[in-house]
Amino acid sequence: MELFTEGDPIADTKAPAGPVEKRWETRRFEAKLVNPANRRKMTVIVVGTGLAGGSAAATLAEQGYHVKSYCYQDSPRRAHSIAAQGGINAAKNYRNDGDSVHRLFYDTVKGGDFRSRESNVHRLAEVSVNIIDQCVAQGVPFAREYGGLLDTRSFGGAQVQRTFYARGQTGQQLLLGAYQALERQIGLGNVEMNARHEMLELVLVDGKARGIVVRDLVTGEISTEMADAVVLASGGYGNVFYLSTNAKGCNVTATWRAHRKGAYFANPCYTQIHPTCIPVSGDHQSKLTLMSESLRNDGRVWVPKTKGDDRSPKDIGEDERDYYLERIYPSFGNLVPRDIASRAAKNVCDEGRGVGPTKLGVYLDFADAIGRLGRKAIEAKYGNLFEMYERITGEDPYEVPMRIYPAVHYTMGGLWVDYDLQSNIPGLFVIGEANFSDHGANRLGASALMQGLADGYFVLPTTIANYLASGPLEKVDASHPAAVEARTDVEDRVQRLLAVNGDRTVDSFHRELGQVMWEHCGMERSEAGLRKAIDEIRALREQFWQRVKVSGTGEELNQSLEKAGRVADFFELAELMCIDALHREESCGGHFRAEHQTPDGEAQRDDDRFAYVAAWEFTADGAPSVLHKEDLKFEYVHPTQRSYK
Repeated sequence: MELFTEGDPIADTKAPAGPVEKRWETRRFEAKLVNPANRRKMTVIVVGTGLAGGSAAATLAEQGYHVKSYCYQDSPRRAHSIAAQGGINAAKNYRNDGDSVHRLFYDTVKGGDFRSRESNVHRLAEVSVNIIDQCVAQGVPFAREYGGLLDTRSFGGAQVQRTFYARGQTGQQLLLGAYQALERQIGLGNVEMNARHEMLELVLVDGKARGIVVRDLVTGEISTEMADAVVLASGGYGNVFYLSTNAKGCNVTATWRAHRKGAYFANPCYTQIHPTCIPVSGDHQSKLTLMSESLRNDGRVWVPKTKGDDRSPKDIGEDERDYYLERIYPSFGNLVPRDIASRAAKNVCDEGRGVGPTKLGVYLDFADAIGRLGRKAIEAKYGNLFEMYERITGEDPYEVPMRIYPAVHYTMGGLWVDYDLQSNIPGLFVIGEANFSDHGANRLGASALMQGLADGYFVLPTTIANYLASGPLEKVDASHPAAVEARTDVEDRVQRLLAVNGDRTVDSFHRELGQVMWEHCGMERSEAGLRKAIDEIRALREQFWQRVKVSGTGEELNQSLEKAGRVADFFELAELMCIDALHREESCGGHFRAEHQTPDGEAQRDDDRFAYVAAWEFTADGAPSVLHKEDLKFEYVHPTQRSYK
């Protein structure tokens, strides 16, 4: 059966021409403005309250728009951004070590394996310097040096120290800064906050995004909310793998509902595998725990040189250890990008040199750093991370090396957006991890927080004004036929899930789907494996709609129903991820095809055939998906074989 057809090519028509360093300045000047009196008449819906959504809602409200904010958590500050640990990149060059906006731009395009837009990435690098000033003004307690200056440290994929941090809780501190700004606007009445509400459908009126359908997760009430524009800041889709570092509630439903309404989904196969996670300990686990990449600043990664060496790490001498990242990649050592480090860990474990009970682990050893700097210095940098590791594993990382192994962490794919962060649906803007725009095939560490805040504080408030200034839009409410139809679709879907009344739990289906995805669409993919996965996903999805058991009703708190809707969307996404991975006959970044690698096992790109964004159009009734290609042009960072040696 044909899996996809090729549609018309697409292009980003919003990025100005001219020198890349002038494009954002040009776009800001050319963008239309909405005067303050008219802003008060306009309403914007923002779905998600993480760094992207929280900063966007606060900034738009500060500008005078009326904002309706939605999150499924019981508080905006419980958004998953709070779990980010290591830091946030910015081209401040405080270390005077050669950093610059251009170097951050270069590192990001290269780190993404030349599969991102130059215009977007350069803007991100430019805006990065403003983010730090904004957050300091909000009171974010960044680490400081003895003299009071902000401290920085290194992260993977860079040879300069540009990562600002707050111990191992940078995401938490940044989110609390955005949350304070958001709560101020809630108090002033400019933001209408709706916690414990989940978006289940997008409302289109005359082809434009004009509202959403939400379910109150406490009462079960379904309602339709209308606005002049809709902003999705709902995060990534890593939980399609079941086991990931994402919070259990993270899901794809908001963006997938938009995709089903016509929004293109770009590069879904680009999944980031993070190299420093606590290894799986058994089938009982429902999620995995990330250990910050910042630990690779001082921790050395190694495995025994000898296959099957089961001795305690303390009994394995220096000459019997393989510090494989330092050996293979001497220029970057333990700070190679995440995709490189993850595949290297998989390779040594596949050779039979893995450590720990499952043999799926490598050591992250701090003995040298403790000996050089002293225990107190390491405690000051990483104390909360070490404590977290000990609580989970029962092992003291000050005394014995940590054990780590790669796990699903971040998704570079997402809804397609133009330079204005607007999807192909007018009035639907997508920010943060929910869009595909800035990271290409691999995200550099500490760049997620940078993108989320760049989009929310600095980019969206300018570009959404350009759209709203083209109004005024027709006033519509929940009685509009398109809104009624969207709500009816949600109610029918809820009833369909409840009516199956089968004999298998939602979690059992989700876990099985995750195993298929990890095995065939995880760290390494192949044509045979992906074709097998597509067949297995389709069969499992058919079983789901025949055998899933959703207890309770729709008119109450019903977490089984919540999860069922999310897993149903994961099934459809998983198939598209495998189709995208199958069609891309190359290796790049987080997408590694076994058939496409260099003689020494590195990713082998095919720039002649695949230097494009793959933007997928949804088709109903089992018809093949439609692929739209956006060609990538490189004027400033020319694609080369990526090397960190």
